[in-house]
Amino acid sequence: MTARYPGYPFTSRWFAHACGLRQHYLDEGGGAPLLFVHGNPSWSYLWRRPILALRDDFRCIAPDHIGMGLSDKPAADRYPYTLAARVADLDALTGHLIAHHGAPPHGWTLVMHDWGGPIGMAWACRHPERVARLVILNTAAFPSPHGRRVRPPLRLPLWVLRETRLGDWLFRRNAFARGATWRPLGVRRRMPAAVRAAFLAPYDRPEHRLAIQRFVHDIPLRPDDPAWPVLRATGKALERFAGRPAFIGWGLRDPVFDPAMLAEWRRRLPGARTVVYPRAGHYVLEDAHEHLVPALRAFLRETS
Repeated sequence: MTARYPGYPFTSRWFAHACGLRQHYLDEGGGAPLLFVHGNPSWSYLWRRPILALRDDFRCIAPDHIGMGLSDKPAADRYPYTLAARVADLDALTGHLIAHHGAPPHGWTLVMHDWGGPIGMAWACRHPERVARLVILNTAAFPSPHGRRVRPPLRLPLWVLRETRLGDWLFRRNAFARGATWRPLGVRRRMPAAVRAAFLAPYDRPEHRLAIQRFVHDIPLRPDDPAWPVLRATGKALERFAGRPAFIGWGLRDPVFDPAMLAEWRRRLPGARTVVYPRAGHYVLEDAHEHLVPALRAFLRETS
């Protein structure tokens, strides 16, 4: 797969859910498990650099959410595309690896980005005894510290994407995923063309972009949004992880996960080791990997 997905020389694995859908995941290396949970509109390709750097010492597990990456991409009548469904998928996959593939029931490290935060932390709240450490990269697992008000720079774009026919057209044209690979929306330094193509490859047809659109529609802004109860409950339960070793790596030039989000994480996890990258954007692993991956490796070795 390296030719099509540069820097991704991994073995594809598949888990068949009870509903019949196949979920793609990576399972590289050995040792204590690291569970990499991506967001929208990325996939496990996001984790290629830390997996290559860490698989000699750790077991690196990185699923693609249903509808994303190399996983099956069902129509809306076959899959609900909700936060609750994502958490259930992660629970089923990790339970399968523990029951049938030698993964331990304890000592997991969660590595989360973007929507991976709500998904991963909701899973962690189901199984707090499994989670030994947290790694937090430009994500959230609590209602926005800005309250119910969407910040002005995001208000109009979010309304267009969620509420208008123009938004439907933009998703059909893959504008959301394409925009995330361009400066200044997702990255702050130019993404190489082959890398950009790899990020976009799973979303090559309109019917393969449904998950991207549904993730945006599922953003919980109000208590009556379907994902709100899960996110609110997860935020309330975060205090039980305040004593676990945690690493926060944050790109400060993220237009969505802004310094207020970072401050909220630091308030909830006061003992976390925090490293900020002033020139990095939302895809902090693309903008600052030369510094972030070694910092992550050092944290994992020092807290093992």
